[in-house]
Amino acid sequence: MGTAVVRSLHPGYFALVMATGIVSVGLRDHGLDRPSTGLLWLAAGAYAVLAAATAGRVVAYRTEVRRDLADPARGFGMFTFVAGSDVLGVRLAMEGHTAVAAGLLTVGVAAWSLLGWLVPVTVVRRGPRPLLAGANGTWFIWVVAVQSVAVLATTLDPVAGAAGGALAVVAVGFWSVGAVCYLVVATLVGLRLVRHRLRPVDLTPPYWVAMGATAITVLAGTGIATAGRPALAGVREVAAAISLAYWVLGTVLIPPLLAAWWWRHVTHRVPLRYEPTWWSIVFPLGMYGVATRRLGEVADLPLVAATGRYELWLAAAAWTAAFAAMLGSGWSGAAGRGLSRAVAGLAVSRRAASGSGPGRAAVPGRGRRRAIVPGRGRGRAAEPDPLAPPPAAIPPD
Repeated sequence: MGTAVVRSLHPGYFALVMATGIVSVGLRDHGLDRPSTGLLWLAAGAYAVLAAATAGRVVAYRTEVRRDLADPARGFGMFTFVAGSDVLGVRLAMEGHTAVAAGLLTVGVAAWSLLGWLVPVTVVRRGPRPLLAGANGTWFIWVVAVQSVAVLATTLDPVAGAAGGALAVVAVGFWSVGAVCYLVVATLVGLRLVRHRLRPVDLTPPYWVAMGATAITVLAGTGIATAGRPALAGVREVAAAISLAYWVLGTVLIPPLLAAWWWRHVTHRVPLRYEPTWWSIVFPLGMYGVATRRLGEVADLPLVAATGRYELWLAAAAWTAAFAAMLGSGWSGAAGRGLSRAVAGLAVSRRAASGSGPGRAAVPGRGRRRAIVPGRGRGRAAEPDPLAPPPAAIPPD
């Protein structure tokens, strides 16, 4: 990546890893191993590149990082690093790479332990006022990050051996914190929507994370409900009941989110251009499909399980569209710069061949001074043409 790209890197770009990882998980649940594996390694590659770029940005562009921390619209995007690490760890654990998955769990816990208080405190202390006016959909990524730790802990639990007891505590603890955090964030965002004017440009893609946060809460809860650890016997029924309630809430949120999308892009014609936050739509769709299928299987609800299976194809289609748009956006920028350089090089070659020198190519009519027309302002003196012949000397009288 170039320095300009690193400097302006969106802190929420790890949503690409989250979205790719969860769609990979869903495809593997469908028995589609080859495309699932392909997405797994694509997510791993994106994670490595983004991690390196983010580390470079923290070191080289501290002012920009501090500015992001205090920005209500960008600061909470940093939690995508936590969620991306854990979602990638879940998919690697499914392939048997438990050591790497355990390492990513450690990274996720450590990162959340730092960002979990640093981001909210910085936004509250240094963010714009009124603070409530800045509440938005990215704040739900805080919840997703918490629950992603619980999901990875429950995924590693069956193969953890003696360490399974500690993982059970981590899973229940983070899942409980995440369930409470969702209620807090939902209250703040709800107050913002009610008390402050909402413009079409304000309904950004991260509002879909409100649904995705409920879905990952369901996935973590079903993992706790099906865990075989005796230490979890007292919370299994509670986890199952709360998971069902969060699934109902997430399902109810889908129609308003679709209506908001229509109001933004169709009614008010906000241009539909690629931006990194598009992955904040893909991830909730993929997570909803995976969580719905798992809930249906655990609760013995065939219709719910079937809904999850079919909905995953919608998530896969959304991932394909977002990935194509991302490639198209990057290609068009690179192609435009390349075309400009090619045109400039061609012009230099033509001037050299015609002996015009380093200046502009001579064009008939370009060497004349611009006339000053009365009534049209002061006019502007014409710039001298470097290719025009020097004026003849006027002999003295």
